Amino acid sequence: MIDDFTDLSAAPCFVRRLEERNIRKATDIQKKVIPRLAAGISVFFSSATGTGKTFAYLLPLLGRLLEEDAQSGGKNAAWPRLLITAPTLELCSQIKGELDFLLEQSAASANAEQPSGSLRSCLLIGSVNLERQIESLKKNKCAVIVGNPARLLVLAKMGKLRFGGLNCLVLDEADRLVSDELSGETRELCEIIKRAVRDLSSLTIAACSATMNEKNREKLLSLAIFRSEKNSSVSRNIVYIESEGNEILRERIEHWAIFSEKRRKIQTLRSLLAAIKAKKSRARALIFTSRGDEAEMVLSHLLYHHVNAAGLFAKSGKKPLAGTARKEALDAFRRGTVDALVSTDLAARGLDIPGITHIIALDVPSDGEVYIHRCGRTGRAGKYGVMVTIGNETQMRLLASLEKKLKIRVLPKELYQGRICTPPQVEDI
Repeated sequence: MIDDFTDLSAAPCFVRRLEERNIRKATDIQKKVIPRLAAGISVFFSSATGTGKTFAYLLPLLGRLLEEDAQSGGKNAAWPRLLITAPTLELCSQIKGELDFLLEQSAASANAEQPSGSLRSCLLIGSVNLERQIESLKKNKCAVIVGNPARLLVLAKMGKLRFGGLNCLVLDEADRLVSDELSGETRELCEIIKRAVRDLSSLTIAACSATMNEKNREKLLSLAIFRSEKNSSVSRNIVYIESEGNEILRERIEHWAIFSEKRRKIQTLRSLLAAIKAKKSRARALIFTSRGDEAEMVLSHLLYHHVNAAGLFAKSGKKPLAGTARKEALDAFRRGTVDALVSTDLAARGLDIPGITHIIALDVPSDGEVYIHRCGRTGRAGKYGVMVTIGNETQMRLLASLEKKLKIRVLPKELYQGRICTPPQVEDI
């Protein structure tokens, strides 16, 4: 029975690195994805946030690069050989962090069983000076590149980034990459890649997300890189993989419902934050609203009442923060100098902050996938979390519908004298 990463033929240097984080057993999605990508089979896969999707593609694809270098004596001059693109600067940075984590050990083991001196990597995102990135590409000739589509496109059109040697491509948060907002850039990037790659059939592609519905699959398959070279109306062979169930959603996250009329939601939120803080001093809450203008209003009310909070959206309320401002807000939240972070669904996609204890939603999405993405910010890395929905009667009915659809259990809660309690009528049942 396959259980650990050694059974999956992961490079020993990577296995040792994972053990440093006490990661020894492969998750369900890793067991399914790693052998296929290692064999050069292209896959679409979806699994709940926190189930190890990043390592599911990094381990086999980096392992293949190590094997290539071992066979060529490290003389493989092609670059980049692995391209990873993701929709947000934050997610790109997180992927690069995991990449560096794995490659640090492999670089140190160049005289061991896996020589890896050629596996340099770089991060190409829009918040960094373009000239500096061009200089880095010239100097380092990176085998692995992580970047958002817009910046990758700029560099490709300038002739500073070429994809002739590419043999692996990853589309992380693929559903967002083919959304109305980003599909144009993603499509153009894929067309450039298709024209550059000499043998498209040899290109291994991984597309992943926490959720991937049929519509998103169709959008992905319409991209140039997924079309057959001989017949553009025929898509290439893709293996579709889904993890078994949403075990994290059900087993590591407790779901609460707190009733509140619309006019009292902010007051209820403030009372909830105070109760959470009183019970758990190191609590960190991520607060969701669907619309940017509502998020801006929520943050303004919290700051007015001296709640230590920050937001992940621009003052207009319409777009997520970017660059330095976003980094400062996230760093303050990570350090604990800010207890609550207010965000829209768009601004928080791909966010990975250790230690988020509570997710608080001030509305109920009609789409279960949005609820799953919200929940995915907590209950990560083996920890437990709480998903709290504050809503009126109409929203509670919608939440009850999601409860059945997602096969979760939502517990009614109320606030009484500064504490979070179970309503008496529920206790009597």
